[in-house]
Order: sequence, then structure tokens, then C-alpha cells
Amino acid sequence: MMATVHEDENERVSARYTLTGTRTGTEHGRVWGACGEVEGLFGESGRETYELRGWVPQDRGAPAWVGEQVWLVPDDEALDAWLLEDAQSVEHRLPGADGLLLTGTDDYLGPPEGHRGRVRLHDGHRWLGSCREFARVLPPEQPPPPLILRGLAPSDRLRAALAKGTRRALDLGEAALEVRDGAGEPLTDRLLQQATVSGWRPSARGGDLIDLELDGDRFTPVPEHARPVWERWLSGPPDAVNAWAGLDTRRRGAWRDLVRERGCRRTHRDRPAGHSYVLDGRHVTDEPALYLALGEAVNGPGGYFGSSLAGLDDCLSGAFGHTAPATLLWRDAATARRHLSHALTPDGRPYDLFGAVVETLAQRGMGVTMA
Repeated sequence: MMATVHEDENERVSARYTLTGTRTGTEHGRVWGACGEVEGLFGESGRETYELRGWVPQDRGAPAWVGEQVWLVPDDEALDAWLLEDAQSVEHRLPGADGLLLTGTDDYLGPPEGHRGRVRLHDGHRWLGSCREFARVLPPEQPPPPLILRGLAPSDRLRAALAKGTRRALDLGEAALEVRDGAGEPLTDRLLQQATVSGWRPSARGGDLIDLELDGDRFTPVPEHARPVWERWLSGPPDAVNAWAGLDTRRRGAWRDLVRERGCRRTHRDRPAGHSYVLDGRHVTDEPALYLALGEAVNGPGGYFGSSLAGLDDCLSGAFGHTAPATLLWRDAATARRHLSHALTPDGRPYDLFGAVVETLAQRGMGVTMA
């Protein structure tokens, strides 16, 4: 007989990962099972490869922006720019050609349909170069690895589906893998657009637990570069500010994403009006650091207070630890001013990110004093 996860909220098995039905799925709120380990959570699937033909770099030499977020801006102003995250150049120059191979993960926009004309590239701060035209390189057909939930305690509903064993029964619909940290607090979740059982077996962890295998073709794994950040957070939230300071920009970005996802799942007690905050600005050398430092100034180690200008404005409205009016002492503000005053919008227009943040804070009742 299998161990069971009861579906009553108060009787759920305490585990790091819980597979549940989503709000948009037919099994909304249904708990399929809980476990302590997931294989296939990290990986590099979902990356796109582009050939940039007629590549002209802004600065001579090999690209130095591996791992950066790169905006691709079509010359046609009627078309939107799109973001390529964790961009990497496969080769500086293609053999016998004047092109560059570039890989990364597209945002929800992706390249404009049918556009093959000139594209310029920037990383949000500086122009990187341009190409005469670009083309998508189709990857070889490779089935994605499965997602394996090891040591899973299945719910009654999942036990019944496995016992039935039909294709329809093993299609669990849209589901989410809810993730908790080492303290048992909600951290984040990952969507499975279609959770289809491809196999299961008794778990080596003993008892009546199972190893459940799900098809991986509708699941986007966490990038490998983010694994150390996730492992740090899975052990529990940081107990001191600036635990992220030694990370590079893309890992700071992964830290910021977890802070946002965790912060939006927590209830924040707003401090009374008139409170004074102190921001440690020594490490604010890039955009992720800016929002990480702001979050920790307001809500302590690992705290969230926006991850973009829009998110910051939302947090300043209340329910995220702040009540206007308040004051912020920004120590070492010159560091942020030096690194963030010359930024580029997605379509390449220059703007002052540091100034925009200070203005947003002031307009919403948080006066800033710089030191």
C-alpha cells in the first residue's frame, strides 16, 4: 500500500516539493503528492540559437557579455525589441563567414514573425553591435529529459490514477511544482503546462513512497547557472544583508527573481509612517543589486521591495512593509549613480535608472538622503 498525502490543507505531508493542480487547470487545488527531491529541476533546455550575419561589434575583440541579458532591436521602429536572457556567443566568428552564433532564452515576445533585417544589440547599458540580418538555427531533435519526483508520497487521487493506468488517467493536466525552503516556508513554484505521467516505480527511499516520472516537454527547467543560488535559498533565507554581493550579474538576477517570487507569497506588516530606512549601497553596481539592496533596506535580509520600476512603485503603495511618508538614507549612493545613471530602454533610448528610482521613491513619499 502506498503512503498517502491527504488533500485536507491541514494534513498535507511536510515536504520541499508539492505537485498541485493550478488555478487554470481542471484540477485546481488538487494535491497530487509531495517529496523531498526532484531530478531534472535544473537544465539548459529551451535555449534558442541565432546566426547574426554581417556582425559588426561595437568594440573590437571577442564578446565580453556572456551571461548578460541582451536586447535585440529591429531597425524597423514598428517592431518591438525582444529580450534574450543568459546570452552566450557560441563562436566569435563563424568559419568562412562574417557572422556570430548567439544562444539564449527568449522572452515572451521573441523575434518578430518573419523579420530577417538589420538588428542592433544592447545589454541595457551599452550598445554591443549590429548585424545585417539574423536567422534562427533549428536545434537537432532531442527529447527533453523527464522530471522525476523522488520519494513522492502520492495523494489518494494520484494513487487512483496510477492504478487505472490509462492515458487519460495519467494526464494530470496543468500543474505546478510548489517549492518550500528549509524552514518550510513557501519560496516559489514552477509551472508544468501539461503534467503527464510517463512512469513510476517504488522509491529507494523505502516505505510506500514512489519515484514519479513526468514528461519534460512542457516544463522549462531552472538554468544551471542559477543552481548555486537555488541551493542557497533551499537551505533557508539569508540571515544577513548582502549575501548576494559576491555573485555576478546573472546570478544576482537569479537571486532577485527568488526574492520577488518569495516576497509576493508573504504577508508584510507595514511599518508606521515616519519610519527611517538605511540602504547599504556599497555593492549596487548593476540593476539586480539595486533592487536587492532596496528590498533589504526596507524588509531586512532577503527582503523584497520591487524588482523593477513598476514593481517598486507598486510596493510603495503599501502592503510591502512601508507606509508613507518615510525617509531613506542611501549610503555610498555614488556607486549606484556611477553604474546606473547611463542605461538604455529595451528599444535603445538612453535614460537615468538611478535618477528614476530616486524620483519614484520621492513621488511616493519616501524622501532620500544620500551619503
